[in-house]
Amino acid sequence: MERADVLILGGGLVGLTLATALDAHGLTSIVVDPADPNAQLAVGFDGRASAVASAPWRMLQAIGVGAALEGKGCPIETIRVSDGLDASALAFEADPEDGALGRMFENRALRAALRDAAVAAPNVTLLQPARPVATVRDETRVRVTLADGREVSAALLVAAEGRHSPTREASGITVARWSYDHTAIIATLGHADSHHNIAHEIFYPSGPFALLPMLDDETGPRSAIVWTVAQRDAKAMLDLPDRAFLAEAEKRMGGMLGSLRSASPRSSFPLGFHHAARLTDTRLALVGDAAHGIHPIAGQGLNLGFRDVAALVEVLVEGARLGLDPGDAQLLGRYQRWRSLDTLMVAMATDSLTRLFGIPGKPARAVRRFGLGVVSRIPALKQAFMTEARGESGDLPKLLTGSLV
Repeated sequence: MERADVLILGGGLVGLTLATALDAHGLTSIVVDPADPNAQLAVGFDGRASAVASAPWRMLQAIGVGAALEGKGCPIETIRVSDGLDASALAFEADPEDGALGRMFENRALRAALRDAAVAAPNVTLLQPARPVATVRDETRVRVTLADGREVSAALLVAAEGRHSPTREASGITVARWSYDHTAIIATLGHADSHHNIAHEIFYPSGPFALLPMLDDETGPRSAIVWTVAQRDAKAMLDLPDRAFLAEAEKRMGGMLGSLRSASPRSSFPLGFHHAARLTDTRLALVGDAAHGIHPIAGQGLNLGFRDVAALVEVLVEGARLGLDPGDAQLLGRYQRWRSLDTLMVAMATDSLTRLFGIPGKPARAVRRFGLGVVSRIPALKQAFMTEARGESGDLPKLLTGSLV
């Protein structure tokens, strides 16, 4: 039976980051994931892109992954938030001394860099593809049986399996959840004019339209879009001929980037909210989408998962220095207290924004524009929003400041 300090179920972006961060501090982990890594890293497997905020980016640099990602992400220098195409947009601009607000990466690039780091890490055992079929957690250890009969064991089990986490469901942890009855259409578009490293969040009553800068390729400038549409319209939008789809996208963008071209296949995913009532159980911790799932309105979903990782690693490393077992209830209680309020506040803020900007009518629009104007005119309030966008709010774990624990 293979043994480690931590057993991680789920080898996605959050799970692999956790394993690599634990390795950087001398803690051992076993990562179990059922997906075929060759399929995951194939070109075109996942057309999604993610914004990595500046604080999680510092963590990736601290644990040795940043070097492999240098030059592969597009810096976000400005974020513009507007109610429709109103000219008086709220603009958050990066301070040259602090660096970019974040970086846009293709998920495939993130996945490849993190998997390479995990494979090279001396304290990480990566079992992929491998499917867990039975899990036993008791007061002393965690034991997981795999489909091929192997058994693995650890002091702590971490569920990083995504929003449909079977480990969370089996633990009996209550989850608050609802659907927005909306679908996000995902695509990468090429365009004639430069994006100037500006991300746009354009709110329409039908749903937000996010325009996110990507690195240029051989065909010219590119941006990723996350286009929220009513669930009933999603299939029709996906089935539109390229010319019609691009014409509709150009209307949403107000022609700000010139003529458009398709730069990737389109994909979609349903939008919903879920939040676990607690993040821990006996020798169990939830991270990432297993713990919380939010609307992509502010691009904070992955960054919340990275913040979970940084906090959990700090708790475990400091516990190890005191001679505590990684599954010790005191350590899990500290992780629960540290992360529960932050995740809930971000989740409710994104939910409130989604509902506020979805109210149709002139009175609601007037209120929204007044609110954006107030934020723009009050430096302290504007700075608070920028701090949250960077992932720097609250009690920051050391990894998010760029330092190892």
